[in-house]
Amino acid sequence: MAKLITLMLLLTLISISIFTTTAKKYGPGSLKRFECPSECSRRCKKTRYKKPCLIFCNKCCNKCLCVPPGFYGNKIGCPCYDNWKTKRGGPKCP
Repeated sequence: MAKLITLMLLLTLISISIFTTTAKKYGPGSLKRFECPSECSRRCKKTRYKKPCLIFCNKCCNKCLCVPPGFYGNKIGCPCYDNWKTKRGGPKCP
């Protein structure tokens, strides 16, 4: 019985460890610089303007180290990404 409980506890700890390392986190500093191209590809996948989207997304990601979830909007998850504005006051990051 003790071996069964120990085994179940071990499996539970392993599953929690796997979940926490694979769960996607968003927010400032949640990415490393090398992750920016793949995250920006995901973010810009559904737009008609892929090239400008990728250019500005990568620029924003390299500065903020985060990319908001989804394809559009949801910028509240990454305040730096949301607050970076153009000279005219519009959003810089897609």
